[in-house]
Amino acid sequence: MMSSPVELMGSLLEYVLNFHYANGGFFGLVRNIMHVKVVIPHWNSANFLSLIGLLDARKELDSEIKHGDPMYYPALSIMACKTVYSNAAYNQAVIEGPWKMEFLGFKNYWNDFTGKPDTQVVMFRDKGVDHDTIVVCFRGTEPFNLNDWCSDVDLSWHEIRDIGRIHSGFMKALGMQSDVGWPDEVDNDSYSGGRKAALAYYDIRDTLRTLLRKNPDTKFIVTGHSLGGALAALFPAICFYHDERLLLDRMEAIYTFGQPRVGDEAFGNYMNINLKRRGIQYYRYVYCNDVVPRVPPNLVFKHFGTCVYYDSRYQSSIVKEVPYENYFSIWGGIAMLKNAIFELLRGFVMGRRYGEDYKESWLLFGMRMIGLLIPGLPAHCPQDYVNSTRLGTVHLIHRIFHH
Repeated sequence: MMSSPVELMGSLLEYVLNFHYANGGFFGLVRNIMHVKVVIPHWNSANFLSLIGLLDARKELDSEIKHGDPMYYPALSIMACKTVYSNAAYNQAVIEGPWKMEFLGFKNYWNDFTGKPDTQVVMFRDKGVDHDTIVVCFRGTEPFNLNDWCSDVDLSWHEIRDIGRIHSGFMKALGMQSDVGWPDEVDNDSYSGGRKAALAYYDIRDTLRTLLRKNPDTKFIVTGHSLGGALAALFPAICFYHDERLLLDRMEAIYTFGQPRVGDEAFGNYMNINLKRRGIQYYRYVYCNDVVPRVPPNLVFKHFGTCVYYDSRYQSSIVKEVPYENYFSIWGGIAMLKNAIFELLRGFVMGRRYGEDYKESWLLFGMRMIGLLIPGLPAHCPQDYVNSTRLGTVHLIHRIFHH
C-alpha cells in the first residue's frame, strides 16, 4: 500500500537532485537562469543519475589498478554495481565511454516476488590483448523501493532437496516461478502466467551460452551489491542445480558487496563444495557496519564463502563472520553509533587526504547524518565499497590466497 507513494517520492527527489546537479548546483543554476540556459534533465538520458549515483558520481575506473592486479575485477565490479542503479542510457555511456568496454545490454526482468519487471541487470565485455571477460551485474536494493527492502528482510524460504533452504524472495527475483520452481527450460519469448518480461536467470544463461560458444577463450564473472549481491551468489547455485557445464567451466569468479544472507547452513555447504570443485572464486565484501550483510538474522540463514571485511579505515581482513553478525544488538548498536560519528567527521577530510576523487558530496553528508539515527545504513552505500577496493589492503590477502 505504501510502496507506490514512497517510489513516487523517491522519483521526485531524484529529479530535483538531478536538476540541481545538471545545472552545477545552486550558483550554477542562478547563472544559467540569468543566461537563459537552464538544463532540464530527462529521465532516460545518459546524464540522469539515480540517487545512488548522485551519492557518488565517480565514473572513471582507478587508473592505478590495471588488469593483472588481484583487485582489478573487484574494483571494476563495484563500479559496475554502482552504475547499474542508473538507467540503460547512462550505463551504456559509461561502459563505452570512460571504461572503453563493449556494452552487451541492460534489461528489466520479471520478479515473481514483487509481481513486476524490476530485477535489473547490465552485461558488458572487458576485452584486451591478454583477457576477454564478460561481466554480469545485478542491480541492488533501490533506496525508495519498499519491495526490495521487504525482500532483503523476508524470512520465508524455498527448499530444494539435497541442496538446502534458500531465501524465497531472492529466488523469485532471480527467476524462480511460484507455480513451477526451476524447470530446466522456459520459453522467454512467449510470456505466460501473467509475466510481462523474461526471467533473469534463464535469459542471462541463454545469452552467455551463445556468447561463450562463439568465443572459446571468453570467461565471465558475476557481481552485485546488496540485493544484487544475493542474486549474484544464487546465480551459480542454479547453474549447479541444472548442471550447466559450459557456464560453470567458464565462470571465473563471483564478487558480492553488502550481500544479505541467502540460505541455510546446508545450502552454504553445498555452495562451498561445488565452488571448490569447479575452481570458482567467491569473495563476499563487507564494509564495516553495513546493515544488510547482517540480515536476515542468522537463526536459519547463514553466510558462506570467503568474507573480506573492511573496517572504517579501509583496512581489510579475511573473516569467518563480521563483528556483530546480527544487526539488532545492544553492544553492536553502541559501537555502530560511535562509528557513524567517526564516518561523519571523516567525510570532511577524505578529499584532502586522498585527493579530489574521494571528496564527499553534501548529499552523502546528509546520508551520514541519517547514520546517526540508523547506524549502518550509510555504510551500505557503494561509496565506501569503492573506496575500500581502491584504498584497502586486500590485494595483499589475494596474493596470499593465489600463491
